[in-house]
Order: sequence, then structure tokens, then C-alpha cells
Amino acid sequence: QVQLAESGGGVVQAGDSLRLSCIVSGRTFATTALAWFRQAPGKERELVATITSGSKTSYADSVKGRSSIFRINPINTMYLQMNSLKPEDTAVYYCAAYPGPTIAGEAMYWGQGTQVTVSS
Repeated sequence: QVQLAESGGGVVQAGDSLRLSCIVSGRTFATTALAWFRQAPGKERELVATITSGSKTSYADSVKGRSSIFRINPINTMYLQMNSLKPEDTAVYYCAAYPGPTIAGEAMYWGQGTQVTVSS
């Protein structure tokens, strides 16, 4: 059974930094593409960043230049480092795993989410 567990959310002030973590179990982590999504109240879920098994990354325009997604395969963990946080970054952040090593199709496995709240 594949499980994803996020951590690292919290309440911060605008301009602060935060690092989210996602531990993946039940799947060969090194050959799995991963992503971070977020959903703010009343808004649709948004893709924030992706990383392939080969660590090729992509970012939404809304976080580009302020965020970094990376993975450490030996500990089955993916991270999202977010800097210069803005109130509009407030959302529940979810990590997700794809069926294979690239970002193709829909994410298949999801974590429970971690709340990030940025106060102005």
C-alpha cells in the first residue's frame, strides 16, 4: 500500500520561509515522479511543482523563483522549500506520486495534506 505523509506546514508571516516534507512508503521511491499541489479555500487545486525520478523540475508561475522542489532518494523524502511567502500562498499543500518516473497523466497517490497559513 502506497502512503504519502506531508509535514512542515504552519502559520508564518509574509516574507518568511517554510520547508514542507513528504515521506513516501510502499513504492520504489527512486523511480517515481512526484509533485506538490495546493488548494486554497474556494479555489481549485493548483499544481505547484513537479520533480521526475531524474530530478527534472518544473514550477507554477506563482511560485517560480521563490520555491525549490527536491528529493533525497535514500530516505524516500521529497521537499518543497518556499521562500518569500505571501498571503496568497495560504492553502492546504498535498504531495502526490505518479504511476511512473515522469510527469504523465494523473497523479495516482495522494497525501492527507498540510496547512500553510501566511499572515500579512
